[in-house]
Amino acid sequence: MNADLVRIVDSISRDKNIEKDEVFTDLEQAMISAVRKAHGPTDEVDVQIDRLTGDITALRNGQPIDMRELGRIAAQTAKQVMIQKIREAERGSICEEFLSRKGTVVTGTIARQEGGALIVNLGRAEGFLPKSEQIPGETHHPGERIRCLILDVREAPHQVKIVLSRSHPEFIRRLFELEVPEVAERIIEIKELAREAGYRTKIAVSSIDAKVDAVGACVGVRGSRIKNIVVELGGEKIDIVRWNESSQILIGNALKPAEVTEIALCFELSRATVVVAEDQLSLAIGKRGQNVRLAARLTGWDIDILTPAEYNRNLDQLEKTLTAIEGIDSDKIAKMVALGIVSLSDVEEVGTEPLIKDLALTPEMAEQVVTIAGEAAKRVAAENAEEAARRRQLTEQEAAEAPPVEDTENAEMTAEQAEPVTDTESLEIAAEQLPAEQAPDDSAVSSETEETESKE
Repeated sequence: MNADLVRIVDSISRDKNIEKDEVFTDLEQAMISAVRKAHGPTDEVDVQIDRLTGDITALRNGQPIDMRELGRIAAQTAKQVMIQKIREAERGSICEEFLSRKGTVVTGTIARQEGGALIVNLGRAEGFLPKSEQIPGETHHPGERIRCLILDVREAPHQVKIVLSRSHPEFIRRLFELEVPEVAERIIEIKELAREAGYRTKIAVSSIDAKVDAVGACVGVRGSRIKNIVVELGGEKIDIVRWNESSQILIGNALKPAEVTEIALCFELSRATVVVAEDQLSLAIGKRGQNVRLAARLTGWDIDILTPAEYNRNLDQLEKTLTAIEGIDSDKIAKMVALGIVSLSDVEEVGTEPLIKDLALTPEMAEQVVTIAGEAAKRVAAENAEEAARRRQLTEQEAAEAPPVEDTENAEMTAEQAEPVTDTESLEIAAEQLPAEQAPDDSAVSSETEETESKE
């Protein structure tokens, strides 16, 4: 029996990933509870189990006792205590194991669906994938294998709650580490990452080895590496951007595939004004503003997209308004543009401090510049709003006054069914309107009529 006890303890230790000594300690505590259940809760009880042989030494009030004489009720108590202790130890072991794996990718099998959430079997434990952490548009079925990021691990009553995610940006980073060896080996570093799960991701990468092309290594031969990640994400688009310490170059790279004409950075407002050609505007903004939004999150800059016409109009309004102020010349305007102040509204947002510091204006003049620019900006905004309203009204009016579209088939049928107007009738009408001396004689009319009738 003692050898069987040691073997059972070994088996429990391996299966539950619990230290063997901890199992022996729990077993001793269960036996102590059984003795007290049989003889009384106030008794002084001591139970020791030899870790090598499995021999049990039990003392009650200093007197040795035989554990086999305790009875069925005491044995049932020992069993319940033992199960409870092992479950607590197992929960602690699971919590410790998954806490060490937090932020990594695990593969599991979908066990069931509870509402919108999925319960994923991870082997020793079950993970919880909430609806909010799933990729929009994806559908899963019980028995399907799935990859997830361990987002959080917390110990709840009677269980360990393992929260999983497939929509977190960190999931993309871990997938790249699995698919691209250079990322796992830190030869290629993922500098920044911006994601809208299920739609698009932008990722900025750089290489510490000049011989390794960061973008090419992430894409793989004929796109093999990036294709595996895209398939795992259900077709989500991934843009790999080359990292650069220069904010201007990085913003230009982040807005790819659109081609950028000019970039003006305003460090005071953390704003980048980007000029793109008319035919590149929709490409730079992206579907529902997605491209520019992800580029802004990737670079950390608030990005405004303008066409050359809009950019030049803003500069003209800025120069026209501010050069009317005494002491403001074209050189100071050029310095303001170099600071990224490219519109009247920018002047008001920036305030007086940069004007005093970088343009060497007096506080009074800086205040005057900000006030005048603010008033002009409001006036321009009101004019633009009126113009937009007027255009909208004209468009609606033109749509209301437009003639209804005729039914071509019915029109052709009516034309075929209508009696043809003979040339005779036209000539008679013309003859009545002409003066007497110019009116054609009856012979001409009748001749024309006869020709017409003969043709018919």
